[in-house]
Amino acid sequence: MQKFFLTLGYSGLAPKAPGTVGSFVALILGIAVLINFDAYTLFLASVLISIIAIKEINKYEEKTGIHDDKSIVIDELAGMWFALSVAPAITIASNEISTLSNGFLIQSILSFALFRYFDIKKPSIIGRIDKEAKGGVGVMGDDIIAGFAAGILSSAIWQGIVSLNLF
Repeated sequence: MQKFFLTLGYSGLAPKAPGTVGSFVALILGIAVLINFDAYTLFLASVLISIIAIKEINKYEEKTGIHDDKSIVIDELAGMWFALSVAPAITIASNEISTLSNGFLIQSILSFALFRYFDIKKPSIIGRIDKEAKGGVGVMGDDIIAGFAAGILSSAIWQGIVSLNLF
């Protein structure tokens, strides 16, 4: 059960780019939560999952001796969900997803792309957390900050698009 949780339903076992695969799975699940509930629920679920994940990652690392195993992608879920809870932050019906003027789909895609960028490049504090924090806090912390940064930046980009009357 621990492996299922930490690998996000085994998506972290993908032979190539497990972080990107895990982030994409998280994007789809996050969109489903936003359609059926709202951004507050997604945010609170992110917090809860992050707390559980830190404890489970600590147990995993203690058992295996491996820090930040590439198959662990629950951190991508937390980061993506934080990004989605900040960026689209709207309740939307499933038939409104493809309506570009509401910004939901564009901000979701931007959040995904920016989150992957920040997670891979690890600029500024994201990189410091990744290098200096130990255990589950280190594994989860950089993705959480990357998620917030991605969500805020995608919102800012969307606001720029709206102010230029491109939609």
